[in-house]
Amino acid sequence: MGGLDQRLRELPDARLREMRRGVEKESLRALPDGSLALTPHPAALGSALTHPHITTDFSESQLEFVTGVHASAQACLEELTQIHQFSYRALRELGDEMLWVSSMPCGLPTDENIPIGRYGTSNVGRAKSVYRMGLSHRYGRRMQTISGIHYNWSMPGISTEAYFGLIRNFRRHSFLLLYLFGASPALCSSFVAGRDHELQPLNGHTLHMPHGSSLRMGRLGYQSDAQASLKVSYNSLESYAASLQEALTKPYPAYEAVGIRNPGGDYNQLATSLLQIENEFYGTIRPKRVIYPGERPLHALRERGVEYVEVRCMDLDPFEPVGINAQTMQFIDMFLLHCLLSESPPDTPDEIGVLARNQQRVAARGREPGLRLERGDAAVTLAEWGAELLGALAPIAQRLDALHGGSGHRDALGSAATVLRAPDSAPSARVLATMARDFGNEFTGFTRAQSVHTRERLLALPFPERLRAAFVAAWQASVDEQRRIEANDSLPFEIYRQQYISAERLGVPGKRVPVHS
Repeated sequence: MGGLDQRLRELPDARLREMRRGVEKESLRALPDGSLALTPHPAALGSALTHPHITTDFSESQLEFVTGVHASAQACLEELTQIHQFSYRALRELGDEMLWVSSMPCGLPTDENIPIGRYGTSNVGRAKSVYRMGLSHRYGRRMQTISGIHYNWSMPGISTEAYFGLIRNFRRHSFLLLYLFGASPALCSSFVAGRDHELQPLNGHTLHMPHGSSLRMGRLGYQSDAQASLKVSYNSLESYAASLQEALTKPYPAYEAVGIRNPGGDYNQLATSLLQIENEFYGTIRPKRVIYPGERPLHALRERGVEYVEVRCMDLDPFEPVGINAQTMQFIDMFLLHCLLSESPPDTPDEIGVLARNQQRVAARGREPGLRLERGDAAVTLAEWGAELLGALAPIAQRLDALHGGSGHRDALGSAATVLRAPDSAPSARVLATMARDFGNEFTGFTRAQSVHTRERLLALPFPERLRAAFVAAWQASVDEQRRIEANDSLPFEIYRQQYISAERLGVPGKRVPVHS
């Protein structure tokens, strides 16, 4: 690990202080009986199209909360908490809906009755809905109701090449995050109705994996047989972009059969390619760049390089009021720094296959005693490999605590070491243990009670008038902005759609990008 230690010593304090993070958090709206709320996105929360902090994900019933960019984990957590506070107050005025605190969904209706997100009459709003309709045809609506935490992270002075090195290492080692923070070992049987699965029954409508850590990240989660054919290389922006370019432009027979429109003229999907748009590509981490209005994400990456990474493998923690805590964020910060500063050899098609198998093992069997993972030509236990990684994080924790004061990062590392030594203390184990102790091994009963408790905790927190006024102003501004966009639209939607998905909008292949600071 000498190379990592040296790179850490060479990293100036000023650069480390400029580390930034933000969170996107999804949650379903649920009714008191634990079923999905089928009501439209509450008008009191503003426009889902234009509100900077409160929107929807796949479904009208699936809220997504988006923080700004923050200099500390605590500041990020505080903003996420405030968004929850405002939203819960708005929901309370409308009735008895609550936010479902588990990643795996509440009781679901039949697939066609899960409402797709609606964003108004503008071309950009219609495109968002048509994209979601395409997802429903391709993967089914139930899969899209899974919720999670996306963690966005950046540090100045990192080149696009270095960000891709970070991404390669993250993919190699993200099994540790699934083990430490996975919290979805069980689900309601409505989620898998009519599907093949390997889950074991517990009680009533509850299915589980006894040693599972994250069903959300396993075979029943955000997986796709079609996308499994994509062997995306993360060795460079050029190789990554080339993989996506083909998936975004080459017709895919199964999706050609679906067609762009149905016989009645309604849209089925945006495109017949393997991916309609870039966001359809599922992965544990993505290279990202803030886009201009109407710009394609791949074009932005090719023109201006990687600006930050989006970590996508974090479950909602049902024991935390907003699904994540500051200590977990601090651990992710350390983990990402380790991925950045460690040697990162190129990936290969064989290694990509190994990483997929390791992810599936840990998602389904992460706490199984003696579980072994593939590493190179050998097999190593998860406990042994995890201990090596935690050992390598120790100097990073010491450096960050020396810089910021306190012992937060060392405490986060100590908590992770405890979970590695004692699998029963992992969130996934705590979920199963609490279900067994207090809820007759019933997933819906546990999550419903935890959701009610979480709602009461958040409603009890002080919410100053200045905060309420700021959220009301953001609500009004979002409504006004949606009206402005709709009033200024003049292009027929079909022309807009064709222009948006055109290969020309994806940027110039192989374009060189500079270092960003």
